[in-house]
Amino acid sequence: MPQTRRGLLIILSSPSGAGKSTLSRHLREWDPDISFSVSATTRAPRDGEVNGQDYHFLTEDDFKRQVAEGEMLEHAHVFGNFYGSPKGPVKAAIDAGRDVLFDIDWQGAQQIRNSDLGRHTLSIFILPPSIAELHRRLVSRAQDSDEVIAKRMQKSWDEISHWDGYDFVLVNDDLEATDAQLKTIVSATRLRRSQQPGLTDHVRRLQAEFEESK
Repeated sequence: MPQTRRGLLIILSSPSGAGKSTLSRHLREWDPDISFSVSATTRAPRDGEVNGQDYHFLTEDDFKRQVAEGEMLEHAHVFGNFYGSPKGPVKAAIDAGRDVLFDIDWQGAQQIRNSDLGRHTLSIFILPPSIAELHRRLVSRAQDSDEVIAKRMQKSWDEISHWDGYDFVLVNDDLEATDAQLKTIVSATRLRRSQQPGLTDHVRRLQAEFEESK
């Protein structure tokens, strides 16, 4: 039977501090062929950012045109700028059997699931073991001011409240265990019937062989 498969659109979502970035990094170390989706944005490049590598930098007119023509899998307007996920590179990757990883919120996840590539999505939400632990992790990172941490905590419940819109939900109370669960989910979903384009032809060959053997 052919071993080729279609790639997955792997969506990871969580509130800040739940461990999503670490789990994403571990997933890509486990399989380097998994690539991050490069977002498009209308904001200006920052120092050191490379077009096509960090972001696809577009004018607002170009961005809106691509949205109107259905070339964005998902998009949002954030703090005066547009952000989105171009469909073309993602479709090319999954048609070639390569998985694409998305680090997006529940709204973006919903848009992708409702797109014409939705049948190839695998969406996973990462929950913290408790709100107190979520706050502790944000503080221990020492990356944000108290004001920013307070805003992140305030936003966290809105994100958590959409947990039931995902295929799988993992409680990240033990990073090693959650990491193993995530890899198991990806491995199993790669075998989903919709991800194996050669199955229909294989069954037809089996049928023909069966008919010939009568």
